[in-house]
Amino acid sequence: MGGYRDRLEKAVNYVQGKVGSKLKIGLILGSGLGKVAEEINKKITIKYRDIPGFPISTVQGHKGELICGEFGGKNILLFNGRYHYYQGFSLQEVTLPVRVARRIGIETLIITNASGGISHDFKPGDIMLINDHINYMGANPLIGEDTASFGPLFVDMTEPYDRELIKRAKETAYRTAEIGELKEGVYLATSGPSYETRAEISFFKKIGADAVGMSTVPEVIVASQEGMKVLGVSIIANMACGMSRGKLSHNEVLKNINNVSSRVIIFLREIIRSL
Repeated sequence: MGGYRDRLEKAVNYVQGKVGSKLKIGLILGSGLGKVAEEINKKITIKYRDIPGFPISTVQGHKGELICGEFGGKNILLFNGRYHYYQGFSLQEVTLPVRVARRIGIETLIITNASGGISHDFKPGDIMLINDHINYMGANPLIGEDTASFGPLFVDMTEPYDRELIKRAKETAYRTAEIGELKEGVYLATSGPSYETRAEISFFKKIGADAVGMSTVPEVIVASQEGMKVLGVSIIANMACGMSRGKLSHNEVLKNINNVSSRVIIFLREIIRSL
């Protein structure tokens, strides 16, 4: 953990030197949502590869840059791309950006992802507010000999997704016609990178999952340990295996996310404006 702490300290010092420490709102973009970054004004851009201690993201649809700028009338810290467990990174590395964000002042974190719909009430292009999650990744980012020094080791997960933020998101959608109806449900995270089988999706549905993906949960666990408020947002990029005809592909995910990106941009802008 000493090495991890050193990486964290170096990353924090570097980012603070570029953007300062007066930011309160953070936003993590999921697959295919890079267009949101194009809407940031007065921005300072830092490539992940230039930040000491940061791994390098190589997943299609994840640009790998940190942006500080104005969006929705607020100054925010935006992570354009994230790290995934399936890339071979440890969950401590995957969640390093969250710990960096907290140390430069971020109190509210909006975490987005692209997911597969499990609920029959969903269709590709829907925006789902995450009200709870199931960690099916087989690992936890708090495992480690010194992780408790960052906060409580046995983190309470009664309300990992802030109820007031969910309420505010619904109110925002209600008064903004371009956003349309928001869905709400439980997100289940697997390790990936293979998509789930029909049997797995059937099982996930039985245990209460409404959408499935390969991210977000580790970040939310660490954000909870760090005392941050979290709003989780899943974009239903496709229907999960067995929920529709045809095979699944990452290109399909990116295509469907691109088709709904303008609506997502409006939603994120307006919810940030309300904070």
